[in-house]
Amino acid sequence: MICQTIKTGQDCSFMTKKGCGFNGGSCNTIVDLCGDCTKILDISTGKYCKVYPNPAVKWTSGNCPTASHIKKDIAENTQKINPLKASKRASKH
Repeated sequence: MICQTIKTGQDCSFMTKKGCGFNGGSCNTIVDLCGDCTKILDISTGKYCKVYPNPAVKWTSGNCPTASHIKKDIAENTQKINPLKASKRASKH
């Protein structure tokens, strides 16, 4: 449904016919860690996350899973090869 409380006009999964069903009755503003994320909605009442109604909770266990401003490092697991064993295996063929 369309939000009628804070993010007026935005689609919200917590909005019901009785009002906002989120804990506390409205969304919370973003935290400093959200920084330059592309999922920030800047409206007259403040800055809010488009994805999560309480973005502070998503930062408690590390990085926010949908943060667009953080690059995820993917480490490649390279296995060290013993050159002596590799040469023996190559000579068998």
